[in-house]
Amino acid sequence: MLKEIRPAIILLVALTLITGLIYPLAVTGIAEVVFPFQAQGSLTERGGVVVGSELIGQQFASDRYFHGRPSATTGPDPADATKTVAAPYNAVNSMGSNLGPTNKALIDRVKGDVDKLKAENPTTPVPVDLVTTSGSGLDPEISPEAAYFQVARVAKARGMSEDKLHQLVAEHVAGRTLGVLGEPRVNVLALNLALDGLAAH
Repeated sequence: MLKEIRPAIILLVALTLITGLIYPLAVTGIAEVVFPFQAQGSLTERGGVVVGSELIGQQFASDRYFHGRPSATTGPDPADATKTVAAPYNAVNSMGSNLGPTNKALIDRVKGDVDKLKAENPTTPVPVDLVTTSGSGLDPEISPEAAYFQVARVAKARGMSEDKLHQLVAEHVAGRTLGVLGEPRVNVLALNLALDGLAAH
């Protein structure tokens, strides 16, 4: 019987070592050499302190900053480990809300967000990405329309010129990758860091 089982055990151990240890270490090592910035999480620093990642969104609640897409990610409830609570941009639990278009909770949340945004900017249609979550819940970028929509609120909160903020947004619009892939977008963290830098001068 051992004669029949031995090849299976050897194969299991060999595949475990190859796929569970050798391959991940090789890929990680190559990534560290070829793409060191990306392999370390594309972290953004300000004054030697990590303030975020180019790849993972974060919550900006103040009216003085541009806001990203809503995030439906959750985390464990500190009061009850069997439950979860909202934890926006929780990279450990990347997910969408999984709520269908007829779900009352989703409809109420989106309606509330739309009403709030319309109060901030009643003359412009609300961009869809400011009221809908993505499949990952971690999007670091918004559409140029979503950034321009927020200019009036940010300008008012900071006492700045709307024209100056329009120019800042325009400078941070990234085009389609290779000219054809994806859509034009604005990285919210990079825009807000530039905004702070602009206000400091």
